[in-house]
Amino acid sequence: MRQADRSGLNAQRKAAMAVMAHAPAAELARLWAAAEPDITSETVRGPETGLVMVRGRIGGGGDAFNLGEATVTRATVRLGTGEIGHSYALGRDGDKAVLAATIDAVLQRPGDAAEIEARVLAPLRVALDEARERQRAETAATKVEFFTMVRGED
Repeated sequence: MRQADRSGLNAQRKAAMAVMAHAPAAELARLWAAAEPDITSETVRGPETGLVMVRGRIGGGGDAFNLGEATVTRATVRLGTGEIGHSYALGRDGDKAVLAATIDAVLQRPGDAAEIEARVLAPLRVALDEARERQRAETAATKVEFFTMVRGED
């Protein structure tokens, strides 16, 4: 595989993993089942749950510091055709991690990537965008503008 092709595939996988990471597990499973994939797969690793250290930066660009720990579940899946998918998901949902790894592997199959994008990832993106917009609207409704009136006595 050429470097440019590999770079494009990695960018597509990265974008897909970002969508799946934010998606509710039930919705991801529902869309995957509705896509009716015809695949065979085996779990190579996991799902395994552990902790990762979350780091922050003072002011967004200053010195790094340990903010705390987060629970993460990871999984690796191999399809019957040989593609290997990986996933990490916040929390303890092993089923979501295995499903995300399976979708990651399927996205590497040239003939299936467009269908999975259209039937699973695109509806998730729309739902996530709507949820973000709803959150923005709710937040904007609570915005308070403070102002100071100047009295003429000073």
